[in-house]
This record gives sequence, C-alpha cells and structure tokens, in this order.
Amino acid sequence: MKIAILDDYQDVVRSLDCFNLLKEHEVKVFNNRAVGLGQLAIRLQQFEALVLIRERTNLNRALLGKLPNLKLISQTGKVSGNIDLEAAKKFGITVLEGIGDPTAPAELTWALIMASSRKISQYANLLQEGVWQMASLHPQHNQLGRVLKGRQLGIWGYGRIGKLVAGYGQAFGMQVIIWGSEASRKQALSDGLKVATSKQDFFASSDIISLHLRLNQQTKHIVQLEDLLSMKIDALLVNTSRAELIAPNALELAVNQGRPGWVALDVFENEPLAADSLLRGKDNILLTPHLGYVEKDSYELYFQAAFQNILRFCESRP
Repeated sequence: MKIAILDDYQDVVRSLDCFNLLKEHEVKVFNNRAVGLGQLAIRLQQFEALVLIRERTNLNRALLGKLPNLKLISQTGKVSGNIDLEAAKKFGITVLEGIGDPTAPAELTWALIMASSRKISQYANLLQEGVWQMASLHPQHNQLGRVLKGRQLGIWGYGRIGKLVAGYGQAFGMQVIIWGSEASRKQALSDGLKVATSKQDFFASSDIISLHLRLNQQTKHIVQLEDLLSMKIDALLVNTSRAELIAPNALELAVNQGRPGWVALDVFENEPLAADSLLRGKDNILLTPHLGYVEKDSYELYFQAAFQNILRFCESRP
C-alpha cells in the first residue's frame, strides 16, 4: 500500500520504534506543509492511505473528492473535526482513529504554569544576553515571579486532562476550582473539589485559568472578550487545548487592555504561527509551538496505534 505520513515537522517519525511496522509498505513522509487545495491534491493523489498527525491537515470534502486512490485515513489520536466524515463515507474512504493519553498535555500545561508564574523564559532569555536577574522591561509587569501555593487555580473542563492538572494543583497547595458542563461540575464535587458558582465568578476570582475543553459547536468561541476582561490584572490564562475556544481576536484585545496580565499558549488558530502574529514579541505572553502531545512516549503510542490500524485494514480486520 502507498502510504503518506503528513506534517512531520521535526522529521522524527522514521526514528520511532513503531515505524518498522510499515516495513512491507511504500511510505512517504512529508516534513513540510502543502498549503491550499490544489497543492494538497497534487501531493496526495497517488496515495492509498494517509497517516495524520492529529489535526495538522484538514481533509475537507473538496480535497477528498480529488483523491480517487485514497482508501484509508489513519488518525493519530482521536478524530476532532479535521476530517469531513460524511464526505469520507460518500467517497468510500475508511477513517480509523487511535488512542490518546492525557499525560503529556497535562504535564506541558503544568510546565507552562510554572514557567509563566516564575517568569523562567524571560529570565533565561535575558541571562543569555548578559542581563542578570531582570525578567521584564515593561513598566506594567512586575519583574518578580510568584509561587503557586495558596493561589486559586481555575480549570474549565474536568475531563482526563483537567483531572490531572487539578491533581497537580492540589500537590502544589493551590485552591482548585472547576467550571464546565453540569456533568463536569458534578464529577468535581464528587471528587471533593470546589465548583464555581458562575462563569463570571470563575474568571474574576481565579489567579490562574487553564482551559481543557473539547472543541465542538457548543464550545467554539465559548470564551468571550468580557470573560477575559473580568480576570485579575495579574492573572494567568493558559490554553493547551484549542485556540478556537476563544473568540477571534478576543485575547489580543484583552491583553492590550491589561487583563489578563499573563498568557501562556500552546495552540493557535493558524499553525504554524505566522511571523507577524500579534501574539509574538510580548514579554507577558509565553508561546510554545503546539507541543502538548509532541514527545517520545506519546508519539510511540499514537503512531503505533495508527500503523496497527493500517495493518488491520490491509488484513480486512476491523
């Protein structure tokens, strides 16, 4: 089978132990992105199977209709709106999803919280330039970091990742408060956690807010400008989930108005992040290039499942 693995930015998939599973197949790994329907259609038209690295490539109806040889799409992790499933069914394309693990994104979330709270990136970058114990030259931003103990950690979305982050917060002596669906709030109460009385109270009272929601029609743009502007001037907003949870331009507008005072992001509406993005170049915004699941153990887990799905498909097994 002719197989294409898309968007391997770091060219690491071939080095994974599980890559050997595809040794009997003809595999092409793409390290750079094709932009636009025409380029993607030309690039992919010869392949019978595609392996997607999460949602880096969007396979819509128009593109799928231009891929007559495509029989199978094997998604690393769960399918999350990046594939037009109705179109795939119409064109006779099988879509298989894999498994996920919340550990890596939860740990990255905590790394961002720690780094932002202690201003590690600012101190480290300036130290490389020969500046000692200076974190921020912006007059609005205090140069001193702060500890997490005793502060309120607000978690919106109490699923697998949210639960892990809540546990980390408790281990650091934080006051954890949950907001989310009725089911999430009930589960949090059952686990002995505090639940916010309202969304307004959640945003206004939290020192740190971390978003852990699935992106769907109900949650898209669920965080509005007024929510962000109700946060404390020294609060931190962390998003390692989906950029589209926040209304377009709301974060940029809120930060320009001083609330929240600090932001840490691992996800963006357009990835890779454009060089002229308004989020760049601000000493109170910490940016990482969508690293939530990008680590060795997660890649082995995700790609092994994706490759095994291809082998089962070839053997006519579900």
